[in-house]
Amino acid sequence: MSAAPAFAPPGAAAPVGDGALGTIPSTFSQALILSRYQFRDYLRSRRFILMMGIVLAAGAILTTVVAYYRPSGVIDNADDLYGTLWAGGAGVVIVFAGIIFGGDAIAGEFQNKTGYFLMGLPIKRTTVYAGKYLATLAASIVSLVVYVVIVTGNAVYYLGAGAFSGPGPLIESFAITLLYLLALLGFVFLFSSLFKTSAYAVLVVAVLFLFGFSIIQEVVVNLAHTEPWFLLSYVNAINAYPLIGVPAHVSTVRNPFTHATSTAYNPTYIEGILVMAGYWLLTTIGGLLSFEREEFT
Repeated sequence: MSAAPAFAPPGAAAPVGDGALGTIPSTFSQALILSRYQFRDYLRSRRFILMMGIVLAAGAILTTVVAYYRPSGVIDNADDLYGTLWAGGAGVVIVFAGIIFGGDAIAGEFQNKTGYFLMGLPIKRTTVYAGKYLATLAASIVSLVVYVVIVTGNAVYYLGAGAFSGPGPLIESFAITLLYLLALLGFVFLFSSLFKTSAYAVLVVAVLFLFGFSIIQEVVVNLAHTEPWFLLSYVNAINAYPLIGVPAHVSTVRNPFTHATSTAYNPTYIEGILVMAGYWLLTTIGGLLSFEREEFT
């Protein structure tokens, strides 16, 4: 014979289940969950294979050139070698990583209509933006780590144990490179949030970082005769300073063919760090605000 159901007295607290069914994770937890799955998708995608192919190809070319010519100013000590191979190639790796992983990170939500499914869940757009940003950052760092392993392998081959005699400058350069990566991804996500078509977002970012900034820098220096301190491509030069030293802020260079002289500019340490941090904050916030205002139509 079944027992009669027991009713709780008026005013009693509702029973609490054993699990957390029905609870919504915090915004931070949601961003981490989304970034983890997005990062896993990156690792399984063709774009990751493409990015690894670019890094390995760049590393193979540099390794071959150095092995063939064995330049005395490069393989003499660790700082010279890292200053040439690491500082010279890390910026290129970052640009391609930003284009491949982040160019359509936000624009794809509009083009592929995946935003309709995400926005139907109890999740903020800030969470989606942050999660994708973190996943793109993680995938880009993996690319950088692979590249630094290639550079370190070259250093070990030419210098042996001397490749690790003073890791401080390389670590400092790596930290500056990460700041540049954050600034570039902020810029990439800003443009990705301004377009609803992935192709447009990727094209604009690729043209701007592969050609646009360099052309603008040449115009500002050679025609306006002004320091292009406001360009991200210009201040990226400070990532080599821990390895090769800080050059003169303003110097005069002579053209070996025309024998004409011109003024050359080099960013200062503080200038470079402040400009990178400014780009990171302003473009990241701008991209988020743009994503918040866009409609999934």
